[in-house]
Amino acid sequence: MKTIAIIGGGITGVTTAYALAKRGFDVTLLEKHRYAAMETSFANGGQLSASNAEVWTHWSTILKGIKWMLKSDAPLLVNPKPSWHKLSWFAEFIGSIPSYQKNTIETARLAIAAREHLYAWAEAEGLDFDLKKEGILHIYRDKAGFDHAGTVSQLLAKGGLERRAVTPEEMRAIEPTLAGNYYGGYFTQSDSTGDIHKFTHGLALAAIRLGAKCLYGQDVRGVTTDGRQAHVSIGQGDAVQTQTFDAVVICAGTASRALAAQLGDRVNIYPVKGYSITVNLLDAQSQASAPVVSLLDDETKLVTSRLGDDRLRVAGTAEFNGYNRDIRADRIRPLVEWVNECFPGVSTRSVVPWAGLRPMMPNMMPKVGRGSSPCVFYNTGHGHLGWTLSAVTADMIGDVVLESMGRPAPITQPIPA
Repeated sequence: MKTIAIIGGGITGVTTAYALAKRGFDVTLLEKHRYAAMETSFANGGQLSASNAEVWTHWSTILKGIKWMLKSDAPLLVNPKPSWHKLSWFAEFIGSIPSYQKNTIETARLAIAAREHLYAWAEAEGLDFDLKKEGILHIYRDKAGFDHAGTVSQLLAKGGLERRAVTPEEMRAIEPTLAGNYYGGYFTQSDSTGDIHKFTHGLALAAIRLGAKCLYGQDVRGVTTDGRQAHVSIGQGDAVQTQTFDAVVICAGTASRALAAQLGDRVNIYPVKGYSITVNLLDAQSQASAPVVSLLDDETKLVTSRLGDDRLRVAGTAEFNGYNRDIRADRIRPLVEWVNECFPGVSTRSVVPWAGLRPMMPNMMPKVGRGSSPCVFYNTGHGHLGWTLSAVTADMIGDVVLESMGRPAPITQPIPA
């Protein structure tokens, strides 16, 4: 049986481990934390959002970044301090602008396919992750934003997504708790939300039942290949040991760039920081006043997800500031203020802040496929849609590995614990 190492235990690593275990491979997942999904997959916005498939490679993104560069609470913040990594990434980002429409359509198509995979896996494994199939409502405060959304809707439709324009009156009927004045909105009934951390943890246990080994507390110090096998150096304290596998799949988020360089590949991922708050709904009034339908506020670039009865997740913003993981008060404050403004009946007395680094490719498309060596593969660089796209890209890389490494007998039923 072919042995496959997967580096990274976030949503892409765990879905990849599950997909490969189902195909009959001897899978070893290596994760540096004590548990799965402890970094970018810990507290994201929660949306499984084909309706958010529009890629960012548009001239308006560049203009907004310049406009907001010195505004610390802006939805998009770029640290002006230059680095070769940042400059090369933005150069490729600009070079990808002509592919904006094509990549938006393709992302929508992938997101729709991913949804069906994820639902099927969750049902098969009995995963409880606060799934809500209540749709996503995009809200707009002015005509310009609403009109742009209409143009985007045409691209999403080419990818197979149905969403409809709604009036302010229809918006209030869809989500009665939303306060404020709006020009209009777009509603995608087929979108959903859920807790990415709970899902990833549950799927990791399912992968183990299928025979995968999920090894936590494993600090990968390096990875090399001789073209036939991959050699992974793992450190635990001062001790370092090297393990050999028939293949390796890099699913390491923002660390993927450095690992790819060791393997002779260029995967120009940049860490784009996002923030979230989890509002604990501690009283009946807050629970009644918090939205059930997920929202995306295009002006502030914030999203919401209702996680169970007693949690509201609000997330968003984008910060280009290197590998900095600091949780800044001036970036968290706008999220809390947004809740106070849009949902005044919700108490923000108990708020848990968080920040994570999205692994973004310059063209906003994930890196899924072979490396330059025949035993190296990648499933990484999903940016702000890792949760949304994870199930389909895991299935895609599963087929690529299967084709490249031979065809072991697939496991069709979970192995009893």
